[in-house]
Amino acid sequence: MKAYIAGKLCTECEREYLGKIAGICEKLCFKTFLPHRDVGLAKGIKDIKKIFKGDIIKGFKGVDLVIANLNGLHVGAGTAWELGYAYAKGIPCIGIKTDEPVENALDSLSAIILSSTKIVCSFEELKEELKKFKKII
Repeated sequence: MKAYIAGKLCTECEREYLGKIAGICEKLCFKTFLPHRDVGLAKGIKDIKKIFKGDIIKGFKGVDLVIANLNGLHVGAGTAWELGYAYAKGIPCIGIKTDEPVENALDSLSAIILSSTKIVCSFEELKEELKKFKKII
């Protein structure tokens, strides 16, 4: 099984958090796709085609599940796009939001993300959802 790990990539802290999500998945025997690790970061406008081809055309190939970091004042534009793309392709999504209760996150997450994505509030809940997902497939 393959999990695509989505989230903001601007800071080292954001990338480390995604790496922690990938580590949880890998301990449960998921293959992971981590955009910054597997394709790299866009350093300028000249990199956008490489990033799109690597992240979306190649990265989504064979994906069974998308897991997204939803922490922060807003969901990153790329993360929101990846969640929408996954939904359109029928790929289940799990979001992790540990920085505030989901009930208080309507402004930062939107009704669309909240209604189309299973949201967990801790790494422990994420582990449990991943275990359930493996049993379903």
